[in-house]
Amino acid sequence: MGRSQPASEETDVAEEQRTEGHPAETAEQQGAADETPAPRKNGVTPQISDELAENMKQGWADTERLGLEPVPQAAHTARRRAALSERFPGERIVVPAGRLKTRSNDTDYPFRASVEYAYLTGDQTENGVLVLEPTGERGHDATLYLLPRSNRENGEFWLSGQGELWVGRRTSLTEAERLYGVPVADVRTVPDVLGKAKGQVRVVRGHDAEVEAALNDKVTAERDEELRVFLSETRLVKDEFEIAQLAHACEATARGFEDVVRVLDRAEATSERYIEGTFFLRARVEGNDVGYGSICAAGPHATTLHWVRNDGPVRSGDLLLLDAGVETTELYTADVTRTLPINGRFTDLQRTIYDAVYEAQEAGIAAVVPGAKYRDFHEAAQRVLARKLVEWGLLDGPVERVLELGLQRRWTLHGTGHMLGMDVHDCAAARRESYADGTLEPGMCLTVEPGLYFQPDDLTVPEEYRGIGVRIEDDLLVTEDGSRNLSAALPRRSDEVEAWMARLRA
Repeated sequence: MGRSQPASEETDVAEEQRTEGHPAETAEQQGAADETPAPRKNGVTPQISDELAENMKQGWADTERLGLEPVPQAAHTARRRAALSERFPGERIVVPAGRLKTRSNDTDYPFRASVEYAYLTGDQTENGVLVLEPTGERGHDATLYLLPRSNRENGEFWLSGQGELWVGRRTSLTEAERLYGVPVADVRTVPDVLGKAKGQVRVVRGHDAEVEAALNDKVTAERDEELRVFLSETRLVKDEFEIAQLAHACEATARGFEDVVRVLDRAEATSERYIEGTFFLRARVEGNDVGYGSICAAGPHATTLHWVRNDGPVRSGDLLLLDAGVETTELYTADVTRTLPINGRFTDLQRTIYDAVYEAQEAGIAAVVPGAKYRDFHEAAQRVLARKLVEWGLLDGPVERVLELGLQRRWTLHGTGHMLGMDVHDCAAARRESYADGTLEPGMCLTVEPGLYFQPDDLTVPEEYRGIGVRIEDDLLVTEDGSRNLSAALPRRSDEVEAWMARLRA
């Protein structure tokens, strides 16, 4: 149902109580302000009788959950915090989860905790703050600051728009200690705690303006950027928990692609949105959400790299470029692309272009080995595509000249991959020498995703090429002796794609 008022008396509120977002209060309500918070939803303050307020304090069972086991990643988060402590000895570290963001008026976007916070704690609730207090020259004491259960004595649990009767039960502070394996305190004390902080402080910026304001005179942009870079680089190599999460994300994503193939006839009767909705259902059933806005690009929309409007027609004879990923409940996302013939069969030209991209991806995947330069897989894929463009007469060779001048980029457009993890473009703050100019190590997870895109208005190519876009993308885990394709459940070769689609649509 839609968002409504936080008391059944909403229809009895006099129109004169409605002001410009600041409702008037009766004398009775003003006198009771210290006992009962006045809700303000859609500019309305409901009338609350003393008897109702007293009644709502009573008759509630104790729902404290006993015997909770730590979350699966608790041992890993402890190790991650220890590495953070070792990197910044003697300094206070502050990592906020973030706050709810308004979508429209009094409705909020679904909350997703900041990557740094979730990575270090395992918690995903809004307003949380992780603080590492230095204990001397080396070492820190970690405290997780969270919002406690709603207060039933002052009515907050049913009168506040964020009370538990409105948004659901919160984890108690005692429960949170068991779950996350770290001392927990009331987040409402954080401004005072941070206000009294002395010495050097570092904060992860961009998630909680109130936390940053409390530290305004204690932090510097340079120190905070060093913290952000460290937390980005420490995620370059995944641990076994993260690898398992990414593998699950890829498995669920494969099932989502199968779902889409089964309903392509219904998408033809509607639009790309049917495809988007179909995949989203799988993401919500098997995970937390989609890891990014799904690209459901049919026909010429496939030539737009980030087509997320998904409002176009789906036509037999065209290609569908589907770029989508399930995000697990622990916030690790897959990132997979397949380009599919909507009617189940490639035309000759579609197959020629698709097979070229497949060959380029094969070359890129072969270059993903430990000790290789990060850029090697990109260069291997680009070389194949440049050679194909010369063979087709779209570029004048030799291939070395094309690559030196980057002429193939008119149709290849983007890099061939990126790191993957809790962010779809993971580790983005890492230094160039650690990432783009670095070397591959076992435990790294990255995408390999070459593509060719012939824009509908590109007069430099034959007319039959125009409006065709092809990308093939898989998620690779670097292993001790090579790599493992985490998304290998989905076929890639053109004949295998056709056979797979035929089975699903039989």
